[in-house]
Amino acid sequence: MNTTLKILFYDTKSYDRDSFQEALSSFFGIEIEYTKSDLDPRTAALAEGFDAVCAFVSSDIGTKTVEILHQKGIRLILMRCAGFNNVDLETAKKYDIRVMRVPGYSPEAVAEHAMALALAANRRLHKAYNKVRENDFSLSGLMGFNFYEKTAGIIGTGKIGAAMCRICQGFGMKVIAFDVYENPELKGFVEYVSLEKLLSDSDVISLHCPLMDSTYHLINIDTIRQMKDGVILVNTSRGALVKTDDLIEGIRMHKFAGVGLDVYEEETNNVFEDRSDEILEHSTTARLLSFPNVMITSHQGFFTREALNAIAETTLQNADDFIAGRESTNDI
Repeated sequence: MNTTLKILFYDTKSYDRDSFQEALSSFFGIEIEYTKSDLDPRTAALAEGFDAVCAFVSSDIGTKTVEILHQKGIRLILMRCAGFNNVDLETAKKYDIRVMRVPGYSPEAVAEHAMALALAANRRLHKAYNKVRENDFSLSGLMGFNFYEKTAGIIGTGKIGAAMCRICQGFGMKVIAFDVYENPELKGFVEYVSLEKLLSDSDVISLHCPLMDSTYHLINIDTIRQMKDGVILVNTSRGALVKTDDLIEGIRMHKFAGVGLDVYEEETNNVFEDRSDEILEHSTTARLLSFPNVMITSHQGFFTREALNAIAETTLQNADDFIAGRESTNDI
């Protein structure tokens, strides 16, 4: 490998370039070339002549992509995100390609966005904004409920879930949680309960767990039926935690007072893209947006200055550890 690590940075946005170029001044022996193309089997060949690639959660790094990256001499895949379910880790291991990620960049950024979605869905802020723009100052259709003294159910209490627990406590809510592993830092004010009890007792449910076989479609028609009528559901974690068709059925059953989604199953082609001039045929997104109590954002939970700076710093530190041959807790 060359003394300089050459990285091809896929799916570049202006804010990515700005944050990485600023952070790069603190690292030596690393060069980055940026491309707007996302990483998938069609674009993997662009990595010829590079030592590493940098990709995001929306990239397609399946078997075919990894095989092409291996053929082009890539030894390192840098994920500038926490999620890695889009990476074929077995094939990467087969070809001795190291995969590293950013396990935590700003838990508060995502948790604060989750609470913003919950509040917006509850008080219909998206509807209120559009009504006032039309000079309609009536309050019809905008009634919500107080979060104070209500019950918040947090599914997954890692760093982001823990931050959400603290935010809910600050709102004066009773906080209950479900997780395979209990977080000792939360024991003073969070009550761990069964998933069934969380679903039945919570007024606000927020998802903060990873996507695995055991959590795939965790929210489905059966778990939705266990929820309180008038519950608010928020997902800022992974789209496939929620079975979208069942969610739509639940909305039509009037189960939810509000739904806030920063991620959803159909998002892959939409993430960070301007598709305003397109007609989205058979679009689940359009079906969800047709409901007045659904608030959707475009995977922006992480999108704060602090988070972008942390992502750049950690990704480049991962690259530096690779150059030096150091082990890292960020290895997948």
